[in-house]
Amino acid sequence: MSKTKIHKTNAMRELDEAGVSYEMSSYPTDGEIGAVHTAQLLGVSPEVIYKTLVLEDGNGGHFVAVIAAQAELDLKKTAAHFGVKHVGLINWKTLREVTGYIRGGCSPLAMKKLFPTVIDENAVLQERIYVSAGVRGTQIVVSPSDLARVVGADFAAVVQQ
Repeated sequence: MSKTKIHKTNAMRELDEAGVSYEMSSYPTDGEIGAVHTAQLLGVSPEVIYKTLVLEDGNGGHFVAVIAAQAELDLKKTAAHFGVKHVGLINWKTLREVTGYIRGGCSPLAMKKLFPTVIDENAVLQERIYVSAGVRGTQIVVSPSDLARVVGADFAAVVQQ
């Protein structure tokens, strides 16, 4: 009997080291990288797929927001949460340099550096959420509270209503 070797990403290793229970879910990549599209490919509601957005404040500060697939980040609420004047999305061309991840495969886990992180408060309504495993085509299914504990995140209202 042969065993299928599972390729562990750094994000999965970080959860393993923290003793966190999670599942892995894979889907075929077709060039589209949107979180709502990922939900369709996985056959799950967009309410449980969470995208990782990396932000900058213009003064060299970087921040991470984790929000549901269909949600839009409220930049003013997010800046206020982090105690800065303003934030904007990082230029995707510098994403890998800053985080170690590429666009469409950015995980809130195991970035090059631990950045201040916020998870939208609606995540606590879900038993488990999907976040990128750090590569396109693979998601980690984890409880929001475990994710928050591992990345040192707060829960706050940071999406547009």
